[in-house]
This record gives sequence, structure tokens and C-alpha cells, in this order.
Amino acid sequence: MEKTRKTGISRAQFLAGTAAVGLAGALLPAAGARAAERHGGGLTRRGVVYTLVDGETPATGFNRARMRADIRAIRDDLHADTVEVTGDGVERLNATASEVAERGMHVWLQPTLGDVPERDILEHLAETGRHAERLRRQGASVEFSVGCEFWLFVPGIVPGDTVLERIENLLAGTVDWERMQRRLDRFTAKAAAVGRSVFHGRLSYAAAQDDKVDWNLFDVIGIDYYSYFPNRADYVKELSRHLRWGKPLAITEFGTCTYEGAPQAGGMGWYVVDYDKVPPEIKGDLVRSEHTQAAYLTDLLDVFESMGLYAAMAFEFGTADAEHRPDSPRYDLDMASYGIAKAVKNRPGDLSSPWHWEPKEAFHAVARRYACR
Repeated sequence: MEKTRKTGISRAQFLAGTAAVGLAGALLPAAGARAAERHGGGLTRRGVVYTLVDGETPATGFNRARMRADIRAIRDDLHADTVEVTGDGVERLNATASEVAERGMHVWLQPTLGDVPERDILEHLAETGRHAERLRRQGASVEFSVGCEFWLFVPGIVPGDTVLERIENLLAGTVDWERMQRRLDRFTAKAAAVGRSVFHGRLSYAAAQDDKVDWNLFDVIGIDYYSYFPNRADYVKELSRHLRWGKPLAITEFGTCTYEGAPQAGGMGWYVVDYDKVPPEIKGDLVRSEHTQAAYLTDLLDVFESMGLYAAMAFEFGTADAEHRPDSPRYDLDMASYGIAKAVKNRPGDLSSPWHWEPKEAFHAVARRYACR
């Protein structure tokens, strides 16, 4: 049962979804909005995205003991009060959400199954939503997101059988925009209805920052945000339009990779890896910079705090398959990772090697901000 619900998306394909956030500004129609009062009150929830997908090797696959240790570290060392549990696989999503709740943190549960028939995506959504409702009734602090950027992950909205094929069609312009928007609206409404039928707390959805979404369907506006501006005022200007709906605004993803110039690449930061090479390698002569990543995250947190947004989730805790190789910059795939923790193997370059994570500068920088709430 569980195996039939997995996307089969590799790390490179999954990161392509992140890249699409960067594409969205150029490819998708601008969102309309109605005037409404702004919600204030400070950044209520400070969190991190914890992504659950199949590892590329058995060593990097889901491991319950490792997950529990990670959640403890997120609470005790990162000082986050919220974990966005996302990805696919009902059992591992629900187990992780339960662990977050047991640790006394706010659960933001968001299933993101993709590249399977629509009915399977909705069934996966319903099963995770039922678990979120059980946690809520037991007294846990829980919100439920029905998914992420449906036009990218759900077949039938944009032409293409896979995430990568849909991205290629978007780039090539072989898309009927009006038809795509109608299909997107239809599926979003259907997903919201399923979410409401199984979960009775606050409902949300994670959209790319320029998506057109009927936010009347949801209680909380969720935006995956990867813009870069030299001037902080430009962030405020861009984000303010999402406040016109008069609903809480959550930044469901924000982050950057770990090299100089990565923030300017936005959601395309991962695109510096040549996956046609075996093993994959970094393109060009990038300069690793944990400071660049840390500065971008803290700058955006300053913006979100100043605007009194509802929530912000740093993307992401870590990427197990993006090994950090200080001995070999050409193969230091962690440079192309948005993770604030880096994966270090006992035997560098060995796919079967045991590994552990170590905090990056961004981890410590975010932890300092979160500890000061």
C-alpha cells in the first residue's frame, strides 16, 4: 500500500520543484487580490521545513530513529516552535507529525505526493489529514496544508507526465495558460474540499509567490518565497500584496543554497549540479559560502518580523543526498543544498557509507533568532 503512493522523484527531480518557484514569476499569471486589513501581531510561528522523500540510497532513506533525533534537535538546538512536515508517504508523514506533536511543537503537516493519478494524490491527502485531525483532537497544535504548487506536482494541469516534463513545457511555452489556470483552480478547490472533510482546524496551501489562488478556500495564505532584492523595502513591497486578503500570511518556504551568489539564483540555486556526470559534480568554479546562506535567511527573518507575518519556515533542515565534501569542492553537492544542516559521510564519496549531519552557519544564525522570541 505504502509503496504504491510514492512519487519516485529523485533528489534532482524534487529540487526541480524548488526551481519552479524561481520560474513562477516569469511563467505564471499575476495573482489578483481584494483590499482588506492587514493582520499584525508579530511573527507568531518560527519553523523549519522537514522534507520526507525516498533517499537515493538505503543509507539516506527514511529512518525513524534518525527522524526522532532530528526533531529533538530542531526543538532543543534550533529553537524552532514549528515543523513543516512535508513530502510523501502516509506512514512516515504521520509518524513525523506525531513526533513533532509529542515534542510540544506546532505541527504544520503538508503532504506533497506527485506524479501519480489525481485520485491517489487526494487519497494520500485525506489519510494524512485524518491523522492531523486525530492529533488536533488529542490537544496538539496542528495546521494542515493540502499541498504545494499543484500546477507543478499534479499531472493533468500542465502537460507532461513528470515534474521535469512539465517544467520543460513551461520553459518552452507550450502551455495554454487559461486552460492550465482552470485546471489548477478545479484541483485546488477539490483538494480544499477533501481537506475540509477530514480536518477541522485551520487549512492552508503552499503556493508559488506569483500563483493565482482563490484564497477564500483557505484560512491561512501560504507562500513559497525565494525572491532576492538588495533593498529590504522591496521585499516588503512584494509581500504586502498577499496581506490584502485579510488573512494570516505564512512563508511556507524561504532559503538559499550555500555558495556566493546563491540568493540571486532564487529557486534555481540547485541548478549548479551536473547530474549527467557520474558521480554528479558542481558546475564551474563556485565559492562555498555558509555565510551567504546565513545572511540571506536572517535578512528575510528581519523582514518577516518587521511585517508582523504569521509564520516563517526556513527551507530546509537538511538534504541527506547532498554530501558535504570539504576535501573535494567539485563534489561538494552541499553547496547546491538549501539545507541548514550538512550531510557528512564517514567515508567521503561512498554511497553506502553511514553519515551524520552537522549544523551550518545558517543553522546557528537561525537558532539565535528563534531563541530570542
